[in-house]
Amino acid sequence: MKEPADPEVVSRLASELGIDSVLAELLVHRGISTFSEARAFFRPDLKNLHDPFLMKDMDKAVLRIRKAIEEGTPILVYGDYDVDGTTAVALVYSFLKKLTPNVDFYIPDRYDEGYGISFKGIDWAADRGFGLVIALDCGIKANDKIAYANSKGVDFIICDHHLPENEIPDAVAVLDPKRADCGYPFDDLSGCGVGFKLVQAYSATYGIPFESLLSLFDLLVVSIASDLVSVVGENRILAHFGLKQLNESPRMGLSAMIRLSGLDAAHITIDDIVFKIGPRLNAAGRMESGRVAVELLTATDEAEAERIGSEINEYNNERKSIDREITQQALEMVQSGACLSSEDTTIVYDPSWHKGVVGIVASRLVEAFYKPTIVFTRSQSNGLVTGSARSVHGFDLYDAIESCADLLENFGGHLYAAGLTLKEENLPEFCRRIEEFIGSRITPEMLTPVIHVDSKLNFDSITPKFVRILKQFQPFGPGNSAPVFLTENVYDNGNGRRVGADAGHLKLELIQEAQPYRHISAIAFNKSSHFEHIKNGNPIDICYTIVENYYRGIANIQLRIKDIHDREDFI
Repeated sequence: MKEPADPEVVSRLASELGIDSVLAELLVHRGISTFSEARAFFRPDLKNLHDPFLMKDMDKAVLRIRKAIEEGTPILVYGDYDVDGTTAVALVYSFLKKLTPNVDFYIPDRYDEGYGISFKGIDWAADRGFGLVIALDCGIKANDKIAYANSKGVDFIICDHHLPENEIPDAVAVLDPKRADCGYPFDDLSGCGVGFKLVQAYSATYGIPFESLLSLFDLLVVSIASDLVSVVGENRILAHFGLKQLNESPRMGLSAMIRLSGLDAAHITIDDIVFKIGPRLNAAGRMESGRVAVELLTATDEAEAERIGSEINEYNNERKSIDREITQQALEMVQSGACLSSEDTTIVYDPSWHKGVVGIVASRLVEAFYKPTIVFTRSQSNGLVTGSARSVHGFDLYDAIESCADLLENFGGHLYAAGLTLKEENLPEFCRRIEEFIGSRITPEMLTPVIHVDSKLNFDSITPKFVRILKQFQPFGPGNSAPVFLTENVYDNGNGRRVGADAGHLKLELIQEAQPYRHISAIAFNKSSHFEHIKNGNPIDICYTIVENYYRGIANIQLRIKDIHDREDFI
């Protein structure tokens, strides 16, 4: 349970806003203690977006694009194969396509080229006469690639959001709010977000109305949600208006994804993007080519969008099947002791595993064992061992991987997720060193999954007004997580049941002891082990988030249970 906020501040804010004290405390925990701060939080405003020219090299980037357009120089929009990269490419390509016919896009092949700017991609651009490449969601560490491009007469503008190294690539312009010499006020933009700032800057310079950019915001929110950047500051504004665009007037490709995902087209949330839309777009790059995702996101014909969307949906079904099979193999490997790890890490390797799903498998292993995890396979294109790493809350796994940089061919990523490649002969030494590094720094607390509860709540507080105001805390995400509540001593009304393909989930109708006539629906994923206790009429304590489920346009409040504590039967 979080530390209680200052009761005087909570009481004053609750009174000024006319809201429940629980909601006021949620605001205070988010650093909001005045009426004006609350108004800014609840009413995101596009006027509060930062001036894009505060980003270092933005003026150079805008001028170089203008020069290319005026001279008819072909422009190539280049981006990573994941959701952030493909949405970024779709955004910048869609914008430039209205200004010049001399523009195309390029997505590197995950298996043949790997992550980021590749020599093959540069050759492809040079051979086809592209004088300018705009690289999105990649490039900040591509010093050798940019030097090669310069030698071929190909200019680069880099738009990235990953941490740079000491030396910045010698490109025409390098836009990255994480540059040490960049004074941009917000450094957690997605790669697509950095691309948007470039488009915003160009529009402001050459008289293109800002309103014409609003149609791009559905791409922004998909990138923000899928790349798990923080949903605070500028990202909160972009995500808010992105959800508005996605729900009211999505582009044809995203509209097809919404239909294929079985979602209510007018009530898409960040969770829907994270769990439904994003994985489908990612599946294109995992199973086939990220180019297919960009083709979907830039489609202007409804039938074509539907055709590509169905193709991507099939890729996703194939991905899920492979994911399940490899996850099961990895789980058995860990349980049998046939892995390359110590008690503080999970490291598994099988050269036959599909490279496109090892990141997903790593996430599954973190869920199962709650340790920093790396899943390795062998690349079929170059014979190198390639891996995806996922961490637990509070532990910087990127830092651990960086400590072994001398053993690696390539690596990149974030605090909690990273990718790496190395020669197979270096794998034993890498495992030894990273285990030693992690073991010396990780704490027992980091290895214990914890659910942070925001507040206790009784069911009688969950009124329509309470839920209406709680919805205004959205969009939720890192930095602005959905509030977690604790309610004690609740029962199922007798209609609870196991659900799901493997009967692993619980669907409940809950009653709090003090309010026997108020039933609230709840879903508890992967909690079927509690079913016998609940079925026998025994009380439980639950922690949960509150969501609205829509079915045929009708909203129903539902508790999404995160954990259950079985109480003794006091009857």
